[in-house]
Amino acid sequence: MEKLIMIKYGELFTKKDNLKLFIDKLYFNIKNKLSDYDVTIEKNKVRMFIDIKNNDEKIIIDKLKEVFGIHSIVVCYKTEKNIESIYSLSFDILSKLKFNSFKVETNRADKNFEFNSLEVSKNVGAYLLKNINNIVVDVHNPDLILNVEIRKDFCYIYTSSSSIKGLGGYPNGIQGKGLLMLSGGIDSPVAGFLSMKRGVILECLYFDAPPHTSMEAKNKVISLAKILSNYGSNIKLHIVPFTKIEEEIYKNVDPTYMITIMRRMMYRIAERVANNIKAKIIINGESIGQVASQTLSSMFCINNVTNMPVIRPVSCLDKLEIIDIAKKINTYEISIMPFEDCCTIFVPKHPVINPNLHKCIGLESQIEYEKLIDEAVNNIEIIDVNSYEFINCDLL
Repeated sequence: MEKLIMIKYGELFTKKDNLKLFIDKLYFNIKNKLSDYDVTIEKNKVRMFIDIKNNDEKIIIDKLKEVFGIHSIVVCYKTEKNIESIYSLSFDILSKLKFNSFKVETNRADKNFEFNSLEVSKNVGAYLLKNINNIVVDVHNPDLILNVEIRKDFCYIYTSSSSIKGLGGYPNGIQGKGLLMLSGGIDSPVAGFLSMKRGVILECLYFDAPPHTSMEAKNKVISLAKILSNYGSNIKLHIVPFTKIEEEIYKNVDPTYMITIMRRMMYRIAERVANNIKAKIIINGESIGQVASQTLSSMFCINNVTNMPVIRPVSCLDKLEIIDIAKKINTYEISIMPFEDCCTIFVPKHPVINPNLHKCIGLESQIEYEKLIDEAVNNIEIIDVNSYEFINCDLL
């Protein structure tokens, strides 16, 4: 019997006329993900099949678990499209397993097959009952489900226990590019991950403020970007020299408004960088009400400086929900490392939670921020996170 990995598309089926475009992108992403392995991939409009040959099945499946657009990953077996072959393969599969009850579910995509779906299920079930001892059929709560898919050229058989949940969403890159404002915290990597799940390809922006922030803080962010790149293409990280801007704000701005003004400067820079790299959106990890700069009033004042769409994927999640996702995508342990970014260095004791837009504009008039922004943007360091070699870093 020929063993394959079947890919089910799930949400992609909602794309109708654009389905081929989405499947082609998913095929490209899977092929790229498995480029180091000798595999054969075949696709059609309902399924994708991967012949893993002599490769380690677990390694291939673990790679596929990092690909957006896959609803489920199924280890299946292919056989000829006739009832005797279905009997034989079903017996070969189930005779090696331990179970008490089962049922058979059939998907007869080829309507020219000699038996309909119900007849196939009944006939295969009867054959298994006759040839395997001490098992019963239970259509309501079986220990095991045997799935039979009868398609145009072949029949594919697998059990419920061989199906692994994929990441779902859309193939990464299908929606174009977004710029993620990536800090060293818990929220922004999760926001990046959720954006990638909707088909957005990422580049990242980090605000570096030495000597107020450390090399360890920078390396922490690079490590987070590396993890995100596992779920898509190689990520470019744009590192903004933010020290002069932050110090000017510290010297000239009402302390209660420092974070608000700082975030407005960050948005201005993010818009400039996004336009330069032809990104369509800015993405960040803001969650409504989590901190002073994330109240609705603060978001209104801060967002006022840009006309570019700002996407906040975690805006309506609570902290525990965000942490749960961070743990699942392996960013949490890095995010909680105790190295502060520039958003936390100069946090005042009582930051304003309902800032006034006119006051923000007045406070900014005391700073020659356009010149400072030009200088910062012109001196951005751009790195490919996958090829970056860490500097002075003993813990990553």
